[in-house]
Parts: sequence; C-alpha cells; structure tokens
Amino acid sequence: MSTKGRVLVAMSGGIDSSVAAVMLHEQGYEVVGMTMKTWDYASSGGSKKETGCCSLDSINDARNIAVQLGFPHYIIDIREEFGDYVINHFTDEYLAGRTPNPCVLCNTHIKWDSLLRRADKLGCDFIATGHYANVREENGRYVISKGLDENKDQSYALWGISQQSLARTIFPLGKLHKSEIRAFATERGFHELVQKPESYEICFIPDNDYRGFLKRRVPELAEQVAGGEFVMEDGRVVGKHEGYPFYTVGQRKGLGIALGFPAFVTRIEKDTNRVILGNYDDLAKNGTTIGKLNMVKYADLLDKPTATVTKVRYNDPGTEAIIEQFGDKMKVHFLSGVHAIAPGQAAVFYEGNDVIGGGWIETSYNV
Repeated sequence: MSTKGRVLVAMSGGIDSSVAAVMLHEQGYEVVGMTMKTWDYASSGGSKKETGCCSLDSINDARNIAVQLGFPHYIIDIREEFGDYVINHFTDEYLAGRTPNPCVLCNTHIKWDSLLRRADKLGCDFIATGHYANVREENGRYVISKGLDENKDQSYALWGISQQSLARTIFPLGKLHKSEIRAFATERGFHELVQKPESYEICFIPDNDYRGFLKRRVPELAEQVAGGEFVMEDGRVVGKHEGYPFYTVGQRKGLGIALGFPAFVTRIEKDTNRVILGNYDDLAKNGTTIGKLNMVKYADLLDKPTATVTKVRYNDPGTEAIIEQFGDKMKVHFLSGVHAIAPGQAAVFYEGNDVIGGGWIETSYNV
C-alpha cells in the first residue's frame, strides 16, 4: 500500500485528467481511475456525433491509460442524477429568463459528491481531477486559488465546492502550464492525448445549439413563447422574436432583426415575453446582487465591505469591486462598468489569486 494514500481520479479520457492520473501514479499514490457517464447525447435528438467526456471513445481512452499503467478503472453511470439536477435546472433557468451555468452546478452538486461517495466505497483517501486550480489549507480553511496557467485557470467553476470536499481534493495540474502537460504526455508516449482536440462545449449540447435542445426538451415551448416583442431601452417596439428563453443577456448575433446598428440583448422580461435591446453601452452595469453564497477562504460571511476582483463569467478577466453582505445576499459594487451581467451566471470574488467565495447572479443595476 502506498504511503501517500489511495486516490480516486476522475478521468474523462482527455489529456488533462489523463496526465493528472499519470502524475499521481508516478508520485507514488495508489491510483484508481473513474469515468463518469453523465449524458447520452443520442437521447436528446441532436444531430452531431457524440463526442467529449461521455463518448465511448473517451471512456476507452481513459481505460487504456489505466491498463497501460496497471491501476484499476471503473465506469459509473450517473445519467439519472445528472439529468434530474443539472439538465432540469438548465431548462428551468432558461424558462425563468435567466442564463444558467451547468458546469459550475455539476461540479458543486454532482461530480464531487459522486466521486466522494465512490471514494469511500473504494477505500480512497483523496479524489483528484484535471482542473487547472490549486487548493491549500490555511487557518483551518481549505482555500481554492487560481491555476498557474492564467489562460487555463478553472477556479471560477469551483467556488461552490464544500470545505468537506476540498479537504480531500487534489489538483495535480494547478502549478503547471498547458504546454508542460502536453510535453509530459509526449515524453511518455501518449501521443494520442496530445492530438485530441479540446472541447469547450456543454457536455449534453455538443452541437452548441441550446435553442434546439430546449425545443426538444420542451416540445410545446416554441409555440407557447413565439411572437414576443423586441423592445428598445427607450420603449420602442421594433419587432417580434421567437420567445424569451431563446435569448441571453449580451447576445448580438442571431437576433433575427436588422436595425441598421449593432443591437444587444440588455434584459429579458419573462412575464411579458419581452426581449429588451440596446447598444453596447446599455449593457454596462456597476452593481449586482448575488445569492446562494458559498464562502471559501473565510469561515464566516464578511462583516464589512471588502475589496475584491470579481468575475461574472468564466472568461471574464475580473473587475475591481467592493462586496458587502446584506443578510444572505452579497451586494457587489464595481469600480467600473461591467458589460453583460447575466442573471443565472456565477459571480466569483477573488483576493489576489484566492477565491473568497461566490454565488449566483440575481440582478444587475447601476448605482
């Protein structure tokens, strides 16, 4: 038995999670690989061939790594729990006029819980993933911080993980750049991993057509919401749209309306089936309200205004902001306007490279 312990590694079949497993194996951990089947794309009626973490090819790629290195590998079917929580929430959020973030939700409520339950059954001390992030213990707290590779950092998607889960989590790639990961795989002869394309799609929408997914998921939806009004910020009605769930705050392309100037979705009004349009400047807001908080770095919610850099989407570089708690909500005052703050997305508060905490965006406004 390894003196470092037994670790259950989430293996999607891609280069990052595969290299994470190989690294831990070489470092002397007793590795157990596990691939999670979260979604069967054929059941959604999509036209694109199934690819990514749920495909048979990816499952086989993960298993092949385990066979080559001689550690056990398991496949678990979590489609039911994934669908019940993540996909139902995804659909419900669009029907509520919000823009969901299923990857954050999956990490928080499905993947870590599923891994830890299986880790306990398999006698594993730790779980590990191929995320570009770091975790450390400080002052009795387990703190998530950014991955060294700023272009690959995934700390934004991990803010909701509980302290109990973080206490048993290892991120082997956190202090490496993507180029080092590719070099590591190449040196060990895993050339097929280096050649695999990276996927940036939602796993259950590999064709990136969320409108089509919603229409298949709720067959009567298109008919129920068709014919709503496009309304400018000044109140002018300028056309008809396909239905409020098929638009997102910040959207410019695919509106199906020509106004002679670039128009952006600035708000979605579910109750009136109206989609509000404006120019780019109309998207800028300097305040937002955040709910369903999870604090990471500090044990208690903050008792005074605190300076942060706050991100409102995955690829957002972040904006300097003051956060202040009011009851179970967090008010965020940005020091400069932030464009396209979308209700339903996550906001994550940073102190340097450390994640203070995060929550779900409820409203945006100008102070």
